[in-house]
Amino acid sequence: MVNRDEIVNFLDEYLNVLAFPDKSRNGLQVEGKEEVEKIAFAVDACMDTFIKARAFGADMLIVHHGLIWGGIEYVRGLVQKRLKFLLENELNLYAAHLPLDLHPEVGNNAQLLKLLELEPREPFGSYNGLNIGYISEFDEPKPLPLVAQILVEKLKTDYVKAYEFGVEEIRRVGVVSGRGGFGIPEAIEKGVNLFITGEFLHDDYHTAKEGRLSVIAAGHYASETLGVKALMPILREKFGVKTVFIDNPTGL
Repeated sequence: MVNRDEIVNFLDEYLNVLAFPDKSRNGLQVEGKEEVEKIAFAVDACMDTFIKARAFGADMLIVHHGLIWGGIEYVRGLVQKRLKFLLENELNLYAAHLPLDLHPEVGNNAQLLKLLELEPREPFGSYNGLNIGYISEFDEPKPLPLVAQILVEKLKTDYVKAYEFGVEEIRRVGVVSGRGGFGIPEAIEKGVNLFITGEFLHDDYHTAKEGRLSVIAAGHYASETLGVKALMPILREKFGVKTVFIDNPTGL
């Protein structure tokens, strides 16, 4: 077993969670057991995830989407039920939102590029003054359907949808996981051929089309499984803990 605070301190520093403005209260959101032997990893903090983490015997749960966004106004209803479950089971809850999007090694966006055998080259995707995505380039241009198929296979999802609005051969790629449509105007301005995100919303459609920017929507959930998965071996090797990824897809 390892002391909880050792893990928290390592994550706080490795992910630099306190350095970025974020509505999410990143870091240890709910305090549980002091000693940790098993850690569960998941995208969302929700009852389904909590129950599966308890079944695994987890002492800590690390998620991308935590429970506290700005603050807690009332402890009642769903908030009360979720907090009660965590506290009664002494399950530590650690959240890393934007810090786990933008991290250059284990971040969702860096990991999305790695699925395509690309490395982050240029910070991209300005969000509240913070670049949370990356741009990279293929050495040899690839057709959009091939890029989409690679993501289908490696993300293990049928959700991936491709919108071919621009050039047939893709070279310059920009990525912002999750709900990343805010990055579309910037992608057009920076000469990106393909923008990869999680959700492609109605409001974004005509902007991308008129800007001749092809888009792949890989699913909000699927595009953000990568960061927590990449953290798993790091904590397992550093602290000797047992780990598990809890898959709880939404189809969105």
